Amino acid sequence: MTDRTPHPTERHVPKHEARHDEAGHPVADDLRPVDHRPVDHGGETTAHPRGGRVHIPRSRGALSGLLLVVAGAWGALAPFVGPLFDFGFTPREAWTWTTGRGWLEVLPGVVCVLGGLFLLFSRNRVTAMFGGWLAVAAGVWFVIGRQLAQPWGLGDPGEPGGSSPWLRALEDIALFSGLGALIVFLAAGALGRLSVRSVRDIRAAEVRHRTDIE
Repeated sequence: MTDRTPHPTERHVPKHEARHDEAGHPVADDLRPVDHRPVDHGGETTAHPRGGRVHIPRSRGALSGLLLVVAGAWGALAPFVGPLFDFGFTPREAWTWTTGRGWLEVLPGVVCVLGGLFLLFSRNRVTAMFGGWLAVAAGVWFVIGRQLAQPWGLGDPGEPGGSSPWLRALEDIALFSGLGALIVFLAAGALGRLSVRSVRDIRAAEVRHRTDIE
């Protein structure tokens, strides 16, 4: 076997030192540029090492998104439906709009639903995380909104109308403090999963890239 004579511009690089060409691209041991394109090995494809930074499988935030949509819808509709079952804050009249209900229940409920929809349908990590933070903001507002309603002039938040202390506590938990804590918990869990770049993310990015090319 004849030894290969290196080109004058090539230099000997120890194996532990990374090789790069003049353009700064990594070069393999045989002095050929490394090919980062997916390679087919008997039906299995090697994922692109840079894929998955933005693209994610839609299933990543689907469950959290669905639960957030349900929680947000409950928060926005419960003050109008609850009085039909003798449950809720004053005024205990079904389908009655008040400024306090609009700012303190309908607004955060709608924001939570919107954030959940972003998580449910987005295949983009940035968009999904934006939806998660929307839901976090909505949950926090459910918890602290009533305390800020009077100083900010957002209307009367009302009072629990239950006939017993236990029922009044349940109304507060179900419509404000507990609901907000649940929304923050679900959104935080979704954000935690989205912050991790998994093998599934890389594979999903490669599949989407090949689909766009085809």
